[in-house]
Amino acid sequence: MEIRKEPVKALPEPTLRRFPKYLQLLKRLKIENIRYIASNMIADELGLDSIQVRKDLSLTGIIGKPKLGFDLDELTQSLFHSLNWDNINEAFLVGAGSLGNAIMGYKNISAYGFKIIAAFDNDASKIGSIMNNIEILPIENLTDMIVSMNINIGVITTPEETAQQIANLMISGGIKAIWNFAPVHLKVPENIIIENAQLSQSLGVLTHKLAVVMKSHSSLPAKEN
Repeated sequence: MEIRKEPVKALPEPTLRRFPKYLQLLKRLKIENIRYIASNMIADELGLDSIQVRKDLSLTGIIGKPKLGFDLDELTQSLFHSLNWDNINEAFLVGAGSLGNAIMGYKNISAYGFKIIAAFDNDASKIGSIMNNIEILPIENLTDMIVSMNINIGVITTPEETAQQIANLMISGGIKAIWNFAPVHLKVPENIIIENAQLSQSLGVLTHKLAVVMKSHSSLPAKEN
């Protein structure tokens, strides 16, 4: 059954951050030939509160079937639509270094309705080359091409010292949303959407928790032989 597409509704950010987790689970269950799933099963599998999961799913507008739960395919479509992954969102990337190249080469990203169609750099040795089937163009072309191609999303994978300048160029061309991988806080107008993919923050949480766990282990009394 194909779900009729309604306009994407504004949803709470914590809910949006949980939706990809739900989709990962649904993908696995699909392989296992499971057709229906209840919200409490999703909660149990992911270690989440069942009331929260039920509330999240209700925001998509999908309705489960009594005693069966949600149709797996319908729920997947509803979650994809809520994330706007059932549309193609074209983007420009700036910074064709190792991180930029890795993102361009991430094949699964297209499954999320995301497509990088051009990349830009100021390194003359890279300009004109092809990385992962994407041409590297001079940064001087960025603003005009954003305007002419009506691009809404920019990806920044430059060093931190140039990230703000790139963000300014993107915004001047009409970019409305920036996916920022540079380890710096970007100053942008309130109407510009910023999503910071800060590797240092994630790593900091990981290493801190590891230190706490290791300390607690070392403080335990030694076992007697």
